[in-house]
Amino acid sequence: MKYLALFVTFAWFYQAGGWNQNSRFDLVRAIVDEGTLRIDDYHRNTGDKARWNGHYYSDKAPGLALAAVPAVAAARPFVADVAWLSWLATLWTAALPTALAAWLLAGAARRLGASEGGATFAALAFGLATPAWAYATLFFGHALATFCLVAAFAAATALPASARPLLLGLAIGLAVGWGTITEFPTAPPGLLICGFALAQAAAPSRLRVAAGIAAGGLVAVGAFVAYNVAAFGAPFQTGYTHLEGWSGMREGFMGVTWPKLDILFEISFGGYRGLFFFAPVLVFAPLGWLTAPRRAGGVAAAIVVYYFLFNAAYKYWHGGWSFGPRHLAPALPFLALLLAFAWSRGRTPLRALLVAASLVSGGIQLVAVATTAQPPENVRRPLGDLLWPAFRDGDLALNHQSFDEAGADPARLRGGSIPHDAWNLGEKLGLRGLPSLAPLAAIWAGAAILSRRQGAWRARTAAPPS
Repeated sequence: MKYLALFVTFAWFYQAGGWNQNSRFDLVRAIVDEGTLRIDDYHRNTGDKARWNGHYYSDKAPGLALAAVPAVAAARPFVADVAWLSWLATLWTAALPTALAAWLLAGAARRLGASEGGATFAALAFGLATPAWAYATLFFGHALATFCLVAAFAAATALPASARPLLLGLAIGLAVGWGTITEFPTAPPGLLICGFALAQAAAPSRLRVAAGIAAGGLVAVGAFVAYNVAAFGAPFQTGYTHLEGWSGMREGFMGVTWPKLDILFEISFGGYRGLFFFAPVLVFAPLGWLTAPRRAGGVAAAIVVYYFLFNAAYKYWHGGWSFGPRHLAPALPFLALLLAFAWSRGRTPLRALLVAASLVSGGIQLVAVATTAQPPENVRRPLGDLLWPAFRDGDLALNHQSFDEAGADPARLRGGSIPHDAWNLGEKLGLRGLPSLAPLAAIWAGAAILSRRQGAWRARTAAPPS
């Protein structure tokens, strides 16, 4: 029930358009409506695009758009409005994968020795007390890439007790491969998880696990190569190869050079993009690393360190119009996994502190997703200068850029001078301002009551007869 409530929570908010998601959805529309990979008819709505042979293409890795095509194609005969189509695409490729990632994260934590309470706390903290909530409402690649890494990791934790190592290996390879063609930086942590999977497998089954990983990975690589050949005429020519503008992407390797200490601080504690500023509960993750199983805890910590170093080395480290350090998104479930062990091994005072920190963190996420998960990049203190004042005043769903428009004016987000294209489902029910969040609060209250009753029923049925 709680994971269904998570999905509904993500689905409640529609963030409308932006360059990143417009570029990706342009490709979906081109495939579904025109049977082409060229976005010539849509490219004016985004600055994130490639140009090759006189035609425009999405510059993004194709995994997210390709994953969205079946859902949009199925809905297209019944839904004409682009806003509703893009909302459905976001549900399929961001909201649902994030809810599933939370569920898989809880299962992995339990298999690794965390308590039921610790596993549940980690899952809900990931979904509601980190920027994962914001990314679950956006047609970006981060939520899907995050799900892919969590799915691969969860499958690896299941290997020691599995009678189907080949099938799990196939799932791991497919997840890592699809995560990589959704967000290219997923490749190094994906390979680390593959190594973890082989270490987890019993010696006699390692060859089958490796074969499954290779086969699953080849499926994703095949899709990637086919897309590149069809779009750009060569298997490893990508949209970034033909990027229009964005000269910084030509520095180092696709914009990645070396980590900078000032940026590392900014993405950690800064009020502009600091992860621990926007999600203070994650400060306690190192306590969980001290008590987590050595191998799994080491993999989780290595993935987190990798993403911090990658983000600090990236030319466009701030992520443009975004909430928090979005390039750290796939690290969030692994930080939350460590929280499971902090909770499980901690005493009452630590648990009380974790609950308090998670409530503060969750409140910050709510403020962001209810107002805008895309604060303009020129707002240096987004929480204090834009998000909280708007939320306090009941000025919600601020974004007025659609999937057909090129940009929003950051100076006119407040005050209703331009009709907003973003919305939440409470507004669609006729509610305005903060009351539009009341039905969502009622859903969570109902989910909490049902979960408590379900837990009590399980306890009674598990108790031995007197």
